[in-house]
Amino acid sequence: MKRYLSFIFILLITGVFAQAQILEPIQWSFSSKKISEKQVELIFTATIDNNWHLYSLDVPPGGPLPTVFTIEPSDYYSLSESMKESPEPEESYDEIFELDVKLHSFEAIFTQTVDVLTDEPFILTGIVEYQACDDEQCIVGDSEFDFTFNSVDDGKDSKAAGIDLKDKTNDSSSDRSGTKSLWALFLMAFVAGLIAILTPCVFPMIPMTVSFFMHGGKSKRKSLFEAMFFGISIIAIYTVIGTIVAIVFGPGVANFISTHWIPNVLFFLIFVFFAFWFFGMFEINLPNWMVSKSDKQVDKGGFGGPFFMAFTLVLVSFSCTGPLVGTILVETAGGALVEPIIGMLGFSLAFALPFTVFAIFPSWLSNLPKSGGWLNAVKVVLGFLELALGLKFLSIADQTYHWGILDREVYLALWIIIFALLGFYLLGKIKFKHDSPVSHVSVPRLMLSIVTFSFVIYMLPGMFGAPLKALSGYLPPMTTHDFDLNEIIRDNSGTGIISNGPENSICEKPKYSDRLHLPHGLEGYFDYEQGLVCAKNQNKPVFIDFTGHGCVNCRQMEDRVWGDPRILKRLREEYVIIALYVDDKSIKLDESEWVTSSYDGKVKKTLGKKYQDFQITRFNQNSQPLYALLDSDGELLVPTRSYNLDIDGFIEFLDSGVETYRGKTVKISGF
Repeated sequence: MKRYLSFIFILLITGVFAQAQILEPIQWSFSSKKISEKQVELIFTATIDNNWHLYSLDVPPGGPLPTVFTIEPSDYYSLSESMKESPEPEESYDEIFELDVKLHSFEAIFTQTVDVLTDEPFILTGIVEYQACDDEQCIVGDSEFDFTFNSVDDGKDSKAAGIDLKDKTNDSSSDRSGTKSLWALFLMAFVAGLIAILTPCVFPMIPMTVSFFMHGGKSKRKSLFEAMFFGISIIAIYTVIGTIVAIVFGPGVANFISTHWIPNVLFFLIFVFFAFWFFGMFEINLPNWMVSKSDKQVDKGGFGGPFFMAFTLVLVSFSCTGPLVGTILVETAGGALVEPIIGMLGFSLAFALPFTVFAIFPSWLSNLPKSGGWLNAVKVVLGFLELALGLKFLSIADQTYHWGILDREVYLALWIIIFALLGFYLLGKIKFKHDSPVSHVSVPRLMLSIVTFSFVIYMLPGMFGAPLKALSGYLPPMTTHDFDLNEIIRDNSGTGIISNGPENSICEKPKYSDRLHLPHGLEGYFDYEQGLVCAKNQNKPVFIDFTGHGCVNCRQMEDRVWGDPRILKRLREEYVIIALYVDDKSIKLDESEWVTSSYDGKVKKTLGKKYQDFQITRFNQNSQPLYALLDSDGELLVPTRSYNLDIDGFIEFLDSGVETYRGKTVKISGF
């Protein structure tokens, strides 16, 4: 009796642990809120497990998978605005994809406003597809939802079916999301404010402005208060500008600005316009009546005098600060309400600082360097930087719409030329309209030119396929690079390409190889059945790689583990590789290849859905990366392996698979 009880207990424990392999770090709940008689807000809430993160709606091309909501179209309703998300996603640099990505922790709320076009009852249906990762693994999931309108249940919470949907609370706060990026924005804007002081429109204004607070008859205390009020007025003026931009370009247009070609091309043209402005091609000044009217208000005295003195300073310096302010506002226009305000606060704080300090301590003015041609040189250097940074916006539009204008090497070539010209300008070899003659090169200009030319030399290998990780956030992805020297060497080395050779890993052209690829020049399959047939023909074991386009940890394993020469040799010579992309949405299967899942009963019509279901039903796991070693009949040789950067352990994993396969082969042969 005890034996039977023990056996039942083991079965129960095994079942619990087997079920635990299906990870559900994201729990979705769905509800709706009536805004007006004909308008409803749909609310999608994602509760995120600790140490996991969910990617934002807005993920740049070449990065992980964004969260995507697909709502079935209908004549009964229309979507009045784009999908919104809160809190503002945290921006983090991803070393694997080599770009900045946005993600949520703890909780994310997505909202969609719907205009109801009928009084008849109807149901709105759709699906949310997403990717979630922790430090070791990623999962790709989806959850269907439906909302009932014009019925007795209208207005109540509408919940969706799906394996991810569970009621779960999480007390953790996500207020920390975005804190780092806001501080980075503030510091960037602060530096821009300091640079603005060194322009020819602003720097000479410091002693002129300070003299306003040194009029005779004023007490030291009153002068101090006026100087402080003057600095606060500068900050207030710029912060109001940021607030106006925040209201006009709030989070409702964030996705449009970040992905649509119209705003990105417009921003590119604005940056080019600013660059030409700094180069001295033309001058733009505010109307004289605005400055004169402000001057008259200054003469009235009181606290109105310092305020209008600050306003006059802002107006007079506009021709130099305009491009810098515009750059900050363009960079923040696609963010939430707080970004433009933070940007202008950082800029104005730095901009007001020297005026306020010298107004309080006028004797320090004698330590200021004299105005001269170096001020215009600062403008020209800023012009080169504006020209280089403007390409980023054109690149976003180019990647999103696949125009093919700014491939990676074209982008790099433009940057190399721009910064090379900047280096020659610093050495005095190039002169612009308002430049003073350069009789000799000063030490600061020499040091800056050395830094600039070093940067140019650093970029040169990128023309031949070098990764240039320091610039990855600004460069187009490597997939757009036409001349990759490493790839050319691999493709022409003959390794693993000669058909039917003893070290060959392919038998025929792999299906989907025009859109799917393996790293390090490895050859393999992307269809399980096709790879299994090849393994039988070559009498080799199978290396299954459950991976995904947006799987960060998969890329890390490929770069840091697969890249080891010992592992590459084993994969290339001893296994037939089958890479199964569980998150692919572009490859549609023929109807004859559709699969009805035994797990959730749904029909899988895409390659990604098919192999996501295959991983769950066959291996009872849904996280990537997952590696499985099979024999040519599809039987598991050794326990599966997931994310682990231990190279020696991975070698042992591969060797044990080969050893087990050979042992089975010998046994079947009868020896």
